Amino acid sequence: MTFPTLNLPVIAPQIVLVAAALVILMVDLALKRKQLLGWLSLVAVAGAFAAVLACRSASAEFQTMLLADGLGLFASAAILLAAALAVLLAMERVTDFTHRPGPYFALLLLATAGMLAMSLGSDFIVIFLGLEIFSLSLYILVGYNRKDVRSGEAALKYFLLGAFASGFFLYGIALIYAATGTTNLDAITMGILPQSMSLPFAPLLPIGMGLLLVGFGFKVALVPFHMWTPDVYQGAPTPVTAFMSVATKTAAFAALIRVLAAVITVERPWLLALAGLAVLTMTIGNLAALRQTSLKRMLAYSSIAHAGYILTGLVANNEQGYQGALYYLLAYTFMNLGAFAVLAAVQRRDENDVTNEQVQGLAGRQPGLALLMAVFMFGLTGIPPLAGFFGKLYVFSGAVDAGLTWLAIVGVLNSAIAAYYYLRVTVSMYMAEPAAAAETPRPGVAAWATVALAAAATLLLGVWQWPWMQTIASAVTSLAAR
Repeated sequence: MTFPTLNLPVIAPQIVLVAAALVILMVDLALKRKQLLGWLSLVAVAGAFAAVLACRSASAEFQTMLLADGLGLFASAAILLAAALAVLLAMERVTDFTHRPGPYFALLLLATAGMLAMSLGSDFIVIFLGLEIFSLSLYILVGYNRKDVRSGEAALKYFLLGAFASGFFLYGIALIYAATGTTNLDAITMGILPQSMSLPFAPLLPIGMGLLLVGFGFKVALVPFHMWTPDVYQGAPTPVTAFMSVATKTAAFAALIRVLAAVITVERPWLLALAGLAVLTMTIGNLAALRQTSLKRMLAYSSIAHAGYILTGLVANNEQGYQGALYYLLAYTFMNLGAFAVLAAVQRRDENDVTNEQVQGLAGRQPGLALLMAVFMFGLTGIPPLAGFFGKLYVFSGAVDAGLTWLAIVGVLNSAIAAYYYLRVTVSMYMAEPAAAAETPRPGVAAWATVALAAAATLLLGVWQWPWMQTIASAVTSLAAR
């Protein structure tokens, strides 16, 4: 018998995370000091991150199913950074909504493992498996707060709509397989070259891509597949919302970039449809955010708008656009997760949301939190020299280079609209009188560490871009070389 050569280092991060999740479940049964479970989870994420760094020396494949190229490793690193901050935040807040934090941390690690598989997947089967692994984990995490009926409602909505989206995704894979005879992305690229377009079922390819975009659109909250987002973000425990708002986007957009690169050799009129989706997503997300009094719902609609900005870089379909999209994903990871971390620190222990009234006059009660929240609001607005400004600059520049100046103009106008509701929060913190019943719990060390690290990264990514852009450029180059 001939045994296949398995390159296990490629899947080492997933092995570490899954093994750690199983260990945490067993330790949770015997351990009385539940605080140690968070530290075990943080060590597991650090170990997975070290395994990702160990794969940087050369591209590696796992039986043509996973590809540890620059794109996959960059996305994996961003997801693990988000997971580390989410674990750090949950170490303080998880006891607010459950007395058994062990399964919570285990599900968080399993969701991270699924996201890594999706971002590294070079075969539709692996991408789908990764999608389902992290989706099932998130369905449970969203409904983890049994004290709040909105948490269960959010989990049910997310599960039902997610099941439909997964059906579309799987059917799209089936049609692409019918058109090309394979589910491997490299083989699909070779099979749809112009000289090979004599495939008998070639017309099924664009239909399959359209169905795939429905599945991707649901995960990254593109309009019109966004309706679940505000309810789920508001109902889920805030540490879960913080994690899923950034890590899910990174995994799904990384997979979408890889899929688009695989079918780049054929005519793609559906890219115009993507441009239309980007316009609708930016505009509807920003306009809906203007009306929100709940800050979690405001950030939910804001995340929809940011998905439109990132999609603009993909629509540009050039190196500048892809680099801008990846940089934006990294910057957005810290800006948005940091903003939700501030909300978690501000919200009352018996509640699961934060309103505008609760942050009025925050600068007088918690000047440090107010300052860091202002950094995140300025970054999400796109004010220099913070990372959000350069993220938008790069994706819009890619659109202009691709001859889509009108799309860049729409993005700039939407950024101006977004400035109103982001700066409204800042004005409320510094210039409004606090509400009569306003009170702010004292955040612990873990919450402060999460917020401070996210704010430092938001500033550092803006003022010191060279090493990050070098890594991103190498990731895009390695993708184009395949």
